[in-house]
Amino acid sequence: MTEAVPSYLSPTGQEIVFLLLGAVAVGSALLVVTTRQLVHAALWLVVSFGALAGCYLVLTAEFVAWVQVLIYVGAVVVLLLFGIMLTRAPIGRSADLDSGNRIVSAVVALATAALLVTVVIDGFRTAYTPLIPGRGAAKELGASVFATWVLPFEALSVLLLAALIGAIVLSRTDIPGGSPPDQTRGSAPADHPGDNPAPHRTSGTSAPDQTGSH
Repeated sequence: MTEAVPSYLSPTGQEIVFLLLGAVAVGSALLVVTTRQLVHAALWLVVSFGALAGCYLVLTAEFVAWVQVLIYVGAVVVLLLFGIMLTRAPIGRSADLDSGNRIVSAVVALATAALLVTVVIDGFRTAYTPLIPGRGAAKELGASVFATWVLPFEALSVLLLAALIGAIVLSRTDIPGGSPPDQTRGSAPADHPGDNPAPHRTSGTSAPDQTGSH
């Protein structure tokens, strides 16, 4: 006697919540790349990462969900906001954020999404895994990461280190390409009229009177 395969036409409550969180993650990710304000893009990125953390919770991967919240929402987004402030990026609405390749990038993104969805559906069409609590604990994930996926894990660590070094370089002002120092704070510029005042004559001396006797 074979076990009945669940149907897509009768989703469970967990599947409905997962689909809703996925829709929130995709919608907020689209707002990240379409908004014209950098701070709003960072905030929409927080929403997208939070929705992904909710998806991990639905899939009984509690450890991955908390790592998503602590590292990505609590560290990466904060680092992004600090980078915006340190590089003195415009806070308000900017008209020059669009590179002009919106159509090409949209076509590439849709083609990539269609390819990934097709591969996932074709490869996991009838694969169902019961959501058993405990499989997303730190012990099981640590054994999998440091045994099977150790090389991609180290490559991702190097990539994050390179991004951190790039953020530090962009925030420095004493190297070419860094942010220019703010001349409005501190001393006035050298060409200011008040820096080189004309010499004043003292009251004790006076210029010779050339209009006097010859």
